[in-house]
Parts: sequence; C-alpha cells; structure tokens
Amino acid sequence: MEKKRMLNLGLIVGLLITLAFTGGCFPAGTPEGGEGTGSVAPLIIFLVLIFGMMYFLMIRPQRKRQKEHQELMVELRRGDKVMTAGGIYGVVETTSDESVVIKVESGAMLRVARNSVVAKRER
Repeated sequence: MEKKRMLNLGLIVGLLITLAFTGGCFPAGTPEGGEGTGSVAPLIIFLVLIFGMMYFLMIRPQRKRQKEHQELMVELRRGDKVMTAGGIYGVVETTSDESVVIKVESGAMLRVARNSVVAKRER
C-alpha cells in the first residue's frame, strides 16, 4: 500500500513540475524590443499546490501517527501486551512517567523508555 501511495505522489509531483517548466516555454507575446511582463500567477498556483500536496500527503499523516502514539503512551496499563521499537514483545508489569518494565517470554524483566513502546497487541 505504501509503495502505491509513494508512486502516486511521485507521478503527481512530476506532472506539476512538468507543467511549471513548460509554462515558460511559450512566447510571451512581447512587443519587439520591449520588456516582457510575465505573469506570476502560475508560479503562485504551483507553489500553493506543492505545499498543499506536502501537507496532505506528508505532514497530516505524520501528525495523526504522533497523536495515536501519544494516546498509546497515556493508555498503557499493567497487563497490556506490547511491542517495542527494537522488536521485543512483552507484557507491561509496571509503568512510570519515563519508563515501562516489561516481562518477556523467558521471564526476564526489561526496563525500556516509555516512548519506545510502539504498538499494543491484542490479548
């Protein structure tokens, strides 16, 4: 799914860049010997489109993921099955403001940073 999304993003950006550069390939229709007064409107529209695409395809989804991760950090409770950023699976034993103690399958206890818990698994 992510590859398809990135491909679509690349195609749209390529199309916009092509339109931006070919917009200046046509004669401006200036009188002979006179200075041309090119329009700035296409450039402004192009920049607004680029920033709009960046917001909706990059910034907005990242903010959504950050919000979901913050909610996960707040909702961590004893007994939750979790996975850390390092790929360690375990069960939450205790929590504090900065760290979480998880119990892994072998019975060992690990203290990890609270932010390193990336997902909560189903029970």
